[in-house]
Amino acid sequence: MTEVNCGIQGGLPYLDAADAAIRKALGWMKQRCMGSKGVSNEKLDEHQMASFDLAWCAAEATAARFAVDYAARVVAAGQPGGGVCLEERMALAFCAEALQNIHNRLWARPQSFGLSEADVAALASSGLSRFCQLQLDAAHLEALGRDVMALNGASGAYLLSDDATMMQDSFRKLATNVVMPLAEEIHRHDRIIPQEILEPLTEMGCFGLSIPERYGGIQSDDHEDNMGMIVVTEELSRGSLGGAGSLITRPEILSRSLLKGGTEAQREKWLPRVAMGDPLCAIAVTEPDTGSDVAAMRLKASKCEGGWILDGVKTWCTMAGKAGVLLVLARSNPDRSLGHKGLSMFLVEKDSYAGHDFEYRQPGGGVLSGRAIATIGYRGMHSYEVFFDHVFVPDENLVGGPEGEGKGFYFTMAGFAGGRIQTAARAIGVMQAAFEKAVSYAQERKAFGKPIGDFQLTRVKLARMATLLTVSRQFTYAVGRLMDQGQGQMEASMVKLFTCRTAEWLTREAMQIHGGMGYAEETAVSRYFLDARVLSIFEGAEETLALKVIARSLIDAVQ
Repeated sequence: MTEVNCGIQGGLPYLDAADAAIRKALGWMKQRCMGSKGVSNEKLDEHQMASFDLAWCAAEATAARFAVDYAARVVAAGQPGGGVCLEERMALAFCAEALQNIHNRLWARPQSFGLSEADVAALASSGLSRFCQLQLDAAHLEALGRDVMALNGASGAYLLSDDATMMQDSFRKLATNVVMPLAEEIHRHDRIIPQEILEPLTEMGCFGLSIPERYGGIQSDDHEDNMGMIVVTEELSRGSLGGAGSLITRPEILSRSLLKGGTEAQREKWLPRVAMGDPLCAIAVTEPDTGSDVAAMRLKASKCEGGWILDGVKTWCTMAGKAGVLLVLARSNPDRSLGHKGLSMFLVEKDSYAGHDFEYRQPGGGVLSGRAIATIGYRGMHSYEVFFDHVFVPDENLVGGPEGEGKGFYFTMAGFAGGRIQTAARAIGVMQAAFEKAVSYAQERKAFGKPIGDFQLTRVKLARMATLLTVSRQFTYAVGRLMDQGQGQMEASMVKLFTCRTAEWLTREAMQIHGGMGYAEETAVSRYFLDARVLSIFEGAEETLALKVIARSLIDAVQ
């Protein structure tokens, strides 16, 4: 083993030092943000920049540890090839890059984190510098890129169970043979997802992945199977994010919400139907002036005889036209001082519409209408602004029944936890598709007398792309396994934060490798780039995740 490949455990002491600095900074932040009832949101908002940076430091440090664990498992599994395996080299390179990023954030503003010069200096020891210089050496990365290119789009062992591998193979074939041939037409002509995609997905049980078998789904009755959902989402997103990869998200959120807070009668009525894709469903949470601030929802739910009347507006309601049922979060208690405790969740039934606009009139006079929002990417499902004008919802469609009133926020969060890990899987699928195209084009396109893949800079780009793709995938898989054990809620937010930003960078690099053709609409990488941009925005904008979820939870937990 050469000095460059200094063993998969070589970066752990430096990760320990980084974790110690992060913990110290979190402790300092906690001291300054304490109020009479614990950590004060108002005081924490005075440290948003530091909170954001610490969330990223923690996410990258966590990803690095999972990368080291992954490489160790590859070695233990005895992957063929001899010597230092590709997975070890990528894990070490990522550790070095993560450590550099953490150091740079803390070094730039140590006073914002309550760190001394000595604290930061500990992160720049001669040993760490030597480790990073060796792993990030240009010749070292070029060699890694050359080896990655030889795999023609692959980037490391998956280490999946037999069941997950079978699901991966089945949905990869569907994505390649059915979704990909339709993806460009869906994107360029802003088409709604066609039946040619919906029908085989329904037959394969796609919409029942998060629904227990006793309710007609394909998930075991006695444990969750996040890994199955992750690999299916990854493969469908490789085919098309808007045309297939996001179809599971809405059934995932709705089913988790009903399993968390629905009555048994509601589960027995809705879950078997959702599992069959009849009706398709949509989630109506975001509002024009609230975004990720769920507790500030305004859509009004007024009690009436036999049910509730909904009035107001929701936005970014994906699939609302085609859907036959909307899962709607509304303010059922007019006392706004209650915040999230005044919210309830409702199932709103409607007819299905295939167009960019719809208007559904209830027999009693209520009107539910919507218009699709024009977007630069993520086309196929259509995201709508939806208007509720005196829309009636029967009591039986209040999620949780009378006992569910005021608990809608908690049911929503139960659904969104799965949505975040699934969004990470969507990011991986888009990255995989972009990476495959980049490798293929680098081998085919010639400039200055040879393929552009023979140039050092291209090889280094591909090495970093493969590394970040592999780490993102294994980070997501690791968190999925934690969630199967009832853990990993914090890590789900971290992996969503990390993979979605990474997808933006990777698809940009794939586009850059294509040069002028990458900017052409006829080239798939232009679509991947546009699709990737939405990932850091939906299912929890990265700023909200970093500040209100990750940093806040880390600060609360620090001793």
